[in-house]
Amino acid sequence: MKGIKRILVILGAMAIVIIILSRCMNAADQLPKDIRGEAYTGAATCVKCHKEIGQSFTHNAHSLTSKSIVGQQLLQVFTPGSNVFSYDAHQKVMIEKRAGGIFQVAYVDGKEVRAEKFDMVFGSGEKAYTYAYWKGKKLYELPLSYFSAIQNWAISPGFPKQTFYYDRPIGSRCLECHASYVDKKVTQTSGVSTDEELERGALIYGIDCERCHGPGRQHAVFHLENPEEKTAKFIAIYKTLSRKQKMDACGVCHSGNALVAQKSVFGFQPGDNLDDYYAQDFAGFGGADPDVHGNQTEMLKGSNCYRKSETMTCQSCHNTHENIKGNLKIYSQRCISCHQDSKHSQATLAKGSLSTNCINCHMPKIPSKLITFQQAGKADLSAYLLRSHHIGIYPVNSK
Repeated sequence: MKGIKRILVILGAMAIVIIILSRCMNAADQLPKDIRGEAYTGAATCVKCHKEIGQSFTHNAHSLTSKSIVGQQLLQVFTPGSNVFSYDAHQKVMIEKRAGGIFQVAYVDGKEVRAEKFDMVFGSGEKAYTYAYWKGKKLYELPLSYFSAIQNWAISPGFPKQTFYYDRPIGSRCLECHASYVDKKVTQTSGVSTDEELERGALIYGIDCERCHGPGRQHAVFHLENPEEKTAKFIAIYKTLSRKQKMDACGVCHSGNALVAQKSVFGFQPGDNLDDYYAQDFAGFGGADPDVHGNQTEMLKGSNCYRKSETMTCQSCHNTHENIKGNLKIYSQRCISCHQDSKHSQATLAKGSLSTNCINCHMPKIPSKLITFQQAGKADLSAYLLRSHHIGIYPVNSK
């Protein structure tokens, strides 16, 4: 009996010690580590206090701009039967389900010559999905992309149309706008050439909370330890940023192809000067007539709406926490909030309710000058249509 009492006393003492120690542990000790460094904590921590925002953002195009492909999930995406692309009478690539996953398999005269697995997807699918596979520490683009406009496969943009091609590398620069982080190793192979290796296990897919709001560990620790404090501390508050700082935060990934990266924009934090990360490439793309692909901030800055306003930014129309992509009615209502007294011609008024669709007239979809795609059995390239962010009066309505 005495032995039992002694054991109970010991167990009770241990329980008290455990309780005391658990209370001594601060919030920082309980937060997960993040591969970006000690200042970061990861999106899973953010969701603890921001569940509603997290649920909405999960379906947002930023969150979905890249992700890992697991199992057979691709089978839920594509139209049944659209599993083959023929280059000519002899060459084709088929989408096939195999034991290890889904593969793009190349055939010549019916004989298999190459097969690579779908490992990663780029894009939210609103316009297209582009795919990649890992080979060691290298990431490569697959020859076929899936285009929503045609609900079918076509040759990936920039690829040859005569034959399939599997060896186009995807570097960290692509991931800087399609992911939140990747660990890389760069080695000098010659006087001017370098080789890059990517760590697959150190890749954070999609654009996460801290990519836009900056490192959040100190913010999370403070508010977990001080739940009564409702004013956000130790995190970027967008309403306190200057107009340029707000535009720079979006311009990290939405300022186009006429820029040369001076250093990795994975390090950019809200409030930083984007000019410290990019230099203008006047000999390259863009110039006075930027392409619609990726140039949202520069096109907006050229619009009268932006130039005649002292406060308009990307955030005037976009809340990146929302999942309202393609909802033209909501976006049109945001136009009307500033243009309640706008006058339209009788011809325009005759087209229907202006309150539900300002967008297609004043921000039409126009063909990219840089991106096209090749459909099977067609001689000409197909246009890749993207929404123009140069708000204006266009002579002819686009699609």
